[in-house]
Amino acid sequence: MAADPVTTTAPAPGAEYADTASAAYRAALQVIESVEPRIAAATRKELADQRDSLKLIASENYASPATLLTMGTWLSDKYAEGTIGHRFYAGCQNVDTVESVAAEHARELFGSPYAYAQPHSGIDANLVAFWAILATRIEAPELAAQGAKHVNDLSEADWEKLRNKLGNQRLLGMSLDAGGHLTHGFRPNISGKMFHQRSYGTDPETGLLDYDALAAAAREFKPLIIVGGYSAYPRRINFAKMREIADEVGATLMVDMAHFAGLVAGKVFTGDEDPVPHAHVTTTTTHKSLRGPRGGLVLATEEYAPAVDKGCPMVLGGPLSHVMAAKAVALAEARQPAFQTYAQRVADNAKALADGFLKRGARLVTGGTDNHIVLLDVTSFGLTGRQAESALLDSGVVTNRNSIPADPNGAWYTSGIRFGTPALTTRGFGAADFDRVAELVVDVLTNTSPEGTSKAKYKLADGTAQRVHAAAAELLEANPLYPGLTL
Repeated sequence: MAADPVTTTAPAPGAEYADTASAAYRAALQVIESVEPRIAAATRKELADQRDSLKLIASENYASPATLLTMGTWLSDKYAEGTIGHRFYAGCQNVDTVESVAAEHARELFGSPYAYAQPHSGIDANLVAFWAILATRIEAPELAAQGAKHVNDLSEADWEKLRNKLGNQRLLGMSLDAGGHLTHGFRPNISGKMFHQRSYGTDPETGLLDYDALAAAAREFKPLIIVGGYSAYPRRINFAKMREIADEVGATLMVDMAHFAGLVAGKVFTGDEDPVPHAHVTTTTTHKSLRGPRGGLVLATEEYAPAVDKGCPMVLGGPLSHVMAAKAVALAEARQPAFQTYAQRVADNAKALADGFLKRGARLVTGGTDNHIVLLDVTSFGLTGRQAESALLDSGVVTNRNSIPADPNGAWYTSGIRFGTPALTTRGFGAADFDRVAELVVDVLTNTSPEGTSKAKYKLADGTAQRVHAAAAELLEANPLYPGLTL
């Protein structure tokens, strides 16, 4: 059978593919080692650590060797500020090719009329989107009213007036404890300093998004932008309804699909649950469930495309051409039929994990999941999220603590643990494996107790960490990471 370049396992790459990747990585590490051996050692150790732990962080995954190798090239050495065919530096013809291919794959994969591949991260993608919306909705009409083509054509008085308008717009986003993200207008983040922000939440009884309450908040607040999307909401969203709400109040609908982009690309989310046909602007990271390099994308309608295309130098510095090349490779992988199979397994495995928790008496926010996220309320174990996270890490289970709705412990200690299935699904884990993972997690949490009144200190019963480590090792050995890859 020919090697499958999309998956790292299931089906595993053939011997020829694994041997080629092994030779490439060994050679690269030898070159690095000749200059700074500590970096080579840390890189080798990172692979060993990832192979030996149950990675359940919802925002992490394992990129293919092809994607990873693409980042380590001389494309890194080229400045290319501007955009395709319109650079501020000479000699960018190869970068134009790279960016064009990445944008082409993104457009075709997501069915978007326009794609921008330059953002370095999810926050950069959101900043580009925010400023593109401001430029389209506020700046452009103001320039037209003044008979100006560029902001430099404005008088100082008119420029100050425009600056005040740009800095006093309203944004409505999902609250943090309901599963929203810091970049959706919260004060510690730059987005919260840019906008007058208000949050919408979830139903206090069900934990589900309340569209009627969202509509009422939008009518009262009259935001310029409504942000959809989440980082810790374990359910799907009806983006057609969100667009109706946005249109009613004259808002731009921006959707941050960083977490679930892989489920959109893999056609698990379609119709009203696919944000791209409904949003004016859609942002995403390219890692997480999309299984690419760390970076971002912006998708947009034709109305907003010209402003998004000015992301550099409006918000971004010089694009990372080597990472754009890796995005192109990962997006090409995601266009293959095998990726749709993978995406469906991610969702199926999340349900298996949730069911595994529920049948063992654990409490889940919203009572389950229909995406890739499972959010466990650990207060029933008498723990804070921080205590649970640390005890699980001691036992070889890598997760992250997370707020839950109306969290009594706040955003630092939290009362929840967020689990995600993309990474272990990449390794080949199936439903039975995730049921076993749920059993191991409950074992750890049942045998963990708070130490005194501290929200951070805890005591793990003797033998628990060793027992769970051993059981996890059996699962990991049966589903190896980058099988055949040797350093």
